[in-house]
Formats: sequence, structure tokens, C-alpha cells
Amino acid sequence: MSTSNQVDLSTMAHDAMVEAGFQPDLTPEIQAQLNNLKSTPPLGGDNTRDLRKLLWSSIDNRESKDLDQIEWSEQLPDGKMRILIGIADVDAYVPKDSPVDQHAKINTTSVYMGIMTYPMLPEKLSFDISSLLPNVDRLAIVTELIVDENGTVVSTDFYRALVRNHAKLAYADIGPWLDSKDDLPDKLDQPGLVEQLRMQEKGSDWLHDVRVRNGALNLSTVEATPVAKDGKVVDITTTDHNSARDLIENLMVAANTAMAIELDKKGTYSIRRIVREPKRWPKIVETATSLGDTLPEKPDSKALSEFLARRKAADPDHFPDLSLTIVKLLGPGEYVVVKSGEAHEGHFGLAVQDYTHSTAPNRRYPDIVTQRLLKSVIDGKPETYSQAELEDIAAHCTLMASAANKVERFVRKAAAAVLLSDKIGQNFRGIVTGVKEDGVFVRISKPSAEGRIIKNQQGIDVGDKVKVRLLSTNPAKGFIDFQKL
Repeated sequence: MSTSNQVDLSTMAHDAMVEAGFQPDLTPEIQAQLNNLKSTPPLGGDNTRDLRKLLWSSIDNRESKDLDQIEWSEQLPDGKMRILIGIADVDAYVPKDSPVDQHAKINTTSVYMGIMTYPMLPEKLSFDISSLLPNVDRLAIVTELIVDENGTVVSTDFYRALVRNHAKLAYADIGPWLDSKDDLPDKLDQPGLVEQLRMQEKGSDWLHDVRVRNGALNLSTVEATPVAKDGKVVDITTTDHNSARDLIENLMVAANTAMAIELDKKGTYSIRRIVREPKRWPKIVETATSLGDTLPEKPDSKALSEFLARRKAADPDHFPDLSLTIVKLLGPGEYVVVKSGEAHEGHFGLAVQDYTHSTAPNRRYPDIVTQRLLKSVIDGKPETYSQAELEDIAAHCTLMASAANKVERFVRKAAAAVLLSDKIGQNFRGIVTGVKEDGVFVRISKPSAEGRIIKNQQGIDVGDKVKVRLLSTNPAKGFIDFQKL
């Protein structure tokens, strides 16, 4: 039995945020700080380089306003490539321990629900003043990489810069164009931009190839997003991975790795993002066996990467389902504090030992912290944070990242429950995405939605493909209940 389609998803989302420990509303102190902000960038000082004339561009979701990074590259005479990645200098507008900073420190991340977004920073900042929007001057922290044809980063540099984004591009447009499936997007008519993006793609491929050789996992999951019109859910769209997303991902991984190595070399603490060796490796091995393949008994990222490459080539249509299974079995990442020279676990999925979060300071709090740590190094000043402060921040960021995932899933499931409320009794094909004490969870593909199997769920596990019947929906609770057939 379904509930009424008339549910207030906005109120539900706000209540879910509060219950999960977020601070969704702005205090008077935050508003006062925002009122004093100016849209023109503050003076960067004598050590700020003026790089506004470079043909910077960004690639993000079409609707994104919180733009964190821009890119530029050039081929060097010796065959190497210089790649610059400009990251929004959020710290320039949000001083440590200011009301906005305290607000961001509580929330730690933006929460994207499809039908609405709760940005980590107030919209006046993340959607405007600290966003690398097109055709305006902004302050940035630049990561400079010199990369050779083997994908080796032979040198790095980090500095402040004044920048200007000359082209706000979208994954949905640039991905098909990079693959030569679409005509030239309108925004690529600027002189030199086509060549610039092709060069960035080549550098990205170099960086990706070396990670693949080291065992990086090539996963391709489907992102489902509710679509609302006039306050009502009318559809659920899916976003596929494409070459433009690969380009940006490879550059961001390289920048985050370089940042972690730089902080380690300078003898400071840093917050690392790690994914430990998967505890459910035996189930991953079992999944490979069920597909006629083999994996070693002990966790091996390179062997898993090669298995995934074989499956993508053999069955590209079902590769997103396999990717989802592997993601679930790998387990979540976490933030940890690492002292310079200290041994630590790396990122199993990315096949990198040194990895921090530094490329999305409008959206993630660890990136603002990393930005401040780097500035202390650049300026030769005492460390911005004590080890104890960093430990507290890392633990809280891990907690809130998990909370954000739960809120996003809840609101997306509530929206999906609204959309599915008139389809009770219909049958669907799905894949099991989770097996927990409180139930077995399944994702159907048309429309893309996740629910719980409450009948005949015994004996199934993550990755199993099943046929299910929709029994009921409850948008107010985010419930979508199925029976396994």
C-alpha cells in the first residue's frame, strides 16, 4: 500500500539534515560575516602570480555553480607537459575559526540530493564569491605538475595566483565530444580551447596509465538523480561516466597525490583520505568466480583492476552493476591524520599511497584544512593546526561523510518512492546492493531506485541479480519494499 504522492520533500530533507547532525540554517553571526564580504578578490600579496591570461577552463555538471577547480596545460620542448590545476582559494574569504568556518567545520561537506542541495558554505560564497565562475577574477592555489610521457610526475610546485575561468564546460557536452561522438560544443569556439582540452586529455591519459599499471580500479557506477518540476517528482535520471569525467578525475587524483607528498616533504601533518584493504575480499573473489574469472586469495588491487578491465570489455552493458557490487564490497573511505614520514595505509581503489583531499574546498572541509596547511608551508609560518585539532577534524569529517551519504540516500529514496507509488504490483529486475542486519537492499534500473527486499530475501548476497515485485512505498519514511520472485 502506498502513501499519498503529496509529500513535502523540502521539509523532509531539512529534518533529515538536522537529525543527522548537520547545521542546515545560517546563524545571525554567519549572516553578519557574509554581509561584510566583497565580491572582488582580496589582495593576494607580492607572491601572487597573475595568470588571468592563460586559457583556463572548468568541466563540471551543467547545473553546478560551486566550481572548485580550473585547468590549463602546455607542451614543453622536451616532450614533457606542464599541467596547472587552479583550486579556489576559499581560505582567503573564510578565516579559520570565523562563524562561516565554524559552520563548515560542523557540516564538513555539501549534501547533494538531486531535488535540492545543502552547500557546506553559504551560497553567497560557494555559488559566487569563492567559486571559479567564468569571466571573473578569482584567487586560486595552483598545483603545477611536470609530467613525462610515462605518466611520471617529475616535479611539482605550489603557489598563489590570480586567475580567470574563460570557459565553463559540462561533462555531458565535453565527454561525447572527446570521444568524437558529438559535434563541437558551442563554447569551444574560443581560439585555442579545442587544442587546450585535447592536450589536457593527453596528459590525463598519461597519468591514468601509470595508475592503471599500479592497480587503480576502473569503476563505472550509475548516479541516479531525482528530477522535480513545480515541486513534484517527475523523473529519475541517470548519469553515466564519460571521458570528460575521466579527464578531471585523473588530474584531481594527481593534484591530491602531489599535495600529500608536498606536505610530507615539508615535515608537517596532513589529513589523508584512505581506503583500507577490503575486509570482504572473499566475496569479491566469489563474484569473479561466478563470472568465470579468478582472483588471488589475498587483496590485490592490480589483479582486481585487470579483472574489471576484462569484464568491461566483455560485457559493457552490465559493467555498472558489477562496479556497484565492487564499490559496496570495498567499503567506505576514511580520513586519518598522518605525520611526515609516518607509515600509513594508502588508497586501495586509486592505487596511490599518498592521497589527501585538496581540490574541492567549496564542497569539503578537509580541503580547506589542507589549503591552510599548504599556505603555512608556502609562507614559512607555524602550522595552522595542532595534531589534536587535526585528529578531531578527521574523525568528524569521516562521521559526517557517512551521514551525508545516508541523508542523500534517504531523500533520493523518498523521491523515488513518490515516483513509484503508482507502480505497486509491477515486477522489476535488480541487483542486490547491501546485506545488513536490518535487511537486504536492491537497486532496480528502470527507474533507477533502491529499496529493501522484505519477502524471500534469505540466501542472497551483494551482487546477486534478482527479479522483484514492488509491494509498497512510503515516501515519508523513504521506504520502497520488494518481494523476491
